[in-house]
Amino acid sequence: MMGLVRPQFVLFGDSITEQSLRPGGWGAALADTYSRKVDIIVRGYGGYNTRWALFLLNHLFPLSCPTPPVAATIFFGANDAALLGRSSQRQHVPVEEYKENLRKIVDHLKECLSNMLVVLITPPPVDEDGRKEYARSVYGEKAATLPERTNEMTGVYASQCVHLAEELHIPCINLWSQMQETPGWQKKFLSDGLHLTAEGNNVVYKGVLQVFNNAHLCAEEMPYDFPHHSEINGDQPEKAFQQKS
Repeated sequence: MMGLVRPQFVLFGDSITEQSLRPGGWGAALADTYSRKVDIIVRGYGGYNTRWALFLLNHLFPLSCPTPPVAATIFFGANDAALLGRSSQRQHVPVEEYKENLRKIVDHLKECLSNMLVVLITPPPVDEDGRKEYARSVYGEKAATLPERTNEMTGVYASQCVHLAEELHIPCINLWSQMQETPGWQKKFLSDGLHLTAEGNNVVYKGVLQVFNNAHLCAEEMPYDFPHHSEINGDQPEKAFQQKS
């Protein structure tokens, strides 16, 4: 029987991770799948890039933690890929630095727990028309005429994420490529040209779940943190809670 502390999976990323606990979100779906077996901890920070994420590592993943996460997803890049000279240039990180920042994040997590399952997730594709529509809906005539992100440049960042995963021999979910294999992905998977619809969230959920299952972290094979109610004898309930040797 497990103790009081369940294993932890941490979802670390930007707004696409922060929003994952909303109804229909990929984090919420994972929390439901691993209910009473794993604590799904969401650490998403809207607007953050990998440069700023580095400042969070020692706070979120202290090396002295006695119970580090068993698994973690690292989902950055949508903000790093913001273009210089456009409305979101403050978030821009050069692609070479982006790759090295991801490497530093992975190295830190592996220092916390050498056999931690670390999963990289590329930024999703960008629907530039969708971004312009969103900007007009928010800012009206003051909206920028040029999108602050392009799908082509985001693809460059996604490819570096994939290459790093190959170098480090860790799993990677290539959302940028995978989503574009579906006709009409722009509206099917993206709500504003960047963030995810419920169907887009489902793509992430299925991808992460497959990686977890392949790493022998399948929910069906994991024990409950305390006995299932069917195991509790109404006359002698204490027996179900005695530690098994």
